[in-house]
Amino acid sequence: MAARSTTWPVAPDETAAVGPPRRARRYDPDRRERLIATALDVIAEHGVAGASHRVIARAADVPLGSTTYHFSTLDELLAAAFTVHAEAVADALEERMREVTGSDAALEALVGHLTQDLLADDRALVLAVELYLAAARRPALRAVTEAWMRRSRRALELHFDAVTARELDALVEGLVLHQYLSTEPMTPQQIRHALHRITR
Repeated sequence: MAARSTTWPVAPDETAAVGPPRRARRYDPDRRERLIATALDVIAEHGVAGASHRVIARAADVPLGSTTYHFSTLDELLAAAFTVHAEAVADALEERMREVTGSDAALEALVGHLTQDLLADDRALVLAVELYLAAARRPALRAVTEAWMRRSRRALELHFDAVTARELDALVEGLVLHQYLSTEPMTPQQIRHALHRITR
């Protein structure tokens, strides 16, 4: 009689059952702010037309899902980024207006704001123009420009009546576009003359 063959169950190879090691999740509490800062960098270099969730995620060195986790739409991300930029510029204007006394000194401070904070800074100038153009087609960005204008007018109203403040603010916005597009931009002296004409 042949001996009965007994086959014992073979234990699975534990090393084979274990998949590839999981990549440790990077602790990144400031990721949202970094995405916003990166979005501004991308816009400054490539324009709004060249900004996408994928491009911004790659530039920020984060997974694509991170952008959609923090910002469900591209417009939401762009609005957050442009809001940061607009508030920084508005802060600079407010600081200049609060440091001076009298309308003449305020006009000189406004000349400084235009020629130094906006026009002399290529990145700030490009971002302002990109926001203006994008806001013409994106309602979410129109809200950003409107909030920026309100803050600018409030700062100017520290020294000028509401009507004059609105006219000065409109001239500033027009001068930004003019300086960006013109092959012969206005000199600081010409800018100063234009601002003074409104207040005469």
